[in-house]
Amino acid sequence: MSKVTVVGAGNVGATCANVLVTTQVADEVVLLDIKEGVSEGKAMDIMQTANILGLETRLTGVTNDYEKTADSDVVVITSGIPRKPGMTREELIGVNAGIVKSVCENVLKYSPNAVIICVSNPMDTMTYLIHKTSGLPKNRIIGMGGALDSARFKYFLSIALNANPKEVEGIVIGGHGDTTMIPLTRYAAYRGVPATDYISAERLATVAADTMVGGATLTKLLGTSAWYAPGAAAAQVVGAVLHDQKKLISCSALLEGEYGESDLCIGVPCILGKNGIEKIVEFDLNDEEKALFHKSAEAVHKTNAALATAL
Repeated sequence: MSKVTVVGAGNVGATCANVLVTTQVADEVVLLDIKEGVSEGKAMDIMQTANILGLETRLTGVTNDYEKTADSDVVVITSGIPRKPGMTREELIGVNAGIVKSVCENVLKYSPNAVIICVSNPMDTMTYLIHKTSGLPKNRIIGMGGALDSARFKYFLSIALNANPKEVEGIVIGGHGDTTMIPLTRYAAYRGVPATDYISAERLATVAADTMVGGATLTKLLGTSAWYAPGAAAAQVVGAVLHDQKKLISCSALLEGEYGESDLCIGVPCILGKNGIEKIVEFDLNDEEKALFHKSAEAVHKTNAALATAL
């Protein structure tokens, strides 16, 4: 029996739970929230699709009762306040750091062997916070951001190529921020053929630029952070771990010398399996890509420095 807990029944958490249930990734999913009735109501609504869709995964909503999350294989943390128009992810650090730390302590009390997936923003810094406060081995702490950024990159790429989204390849590394993420255009491809064989370098640069502001664009349109793609990206990471898929997904991982950086969590290509992050894959970056990555790392270090005053 596999079990996943999603903490936070807001838009992202509820969407993640819904994707986990409708794709039947786990046998059991628990959706937990601090607000009375919200997780119970959303779980009931989702489960009322079970007969229609022929689902067997069981979803339970609970209010602040971490005992119900016991023996989870994977825990997804989406708790915290979302962005509003004009806000940066970094502006959320003060409130969300305390929330994430408390959630981690509570879930690990009942699921000490769980793999933790962090979605809360600023995601790289919240992932780093979990490393610093939880005592977990580094392979069991995963930041989701790169999976979402890469999905957005592939979306814009598929539009530019007028191609099936399932047949395009693209990956984003670096910090999960509008100015820190790095869409690796050199690796963008359509059915194994470089994207530049089909579209101009200028068009590809526009695709990268659209990707970088993908979250901010949606926040401006919606009045709050996006949730469908973030929830699905988190569920994708859960599936890779739970089913030992050995999938290469960009995730925020603790670096200890990889890519020339240490003591920070930042988006890099990772092989995900039953042990969490089973390997960090080091792409052969060119000089321009290396410079962008180090600049991104500097920005993440700067945000991490704010943790001391936030807690």
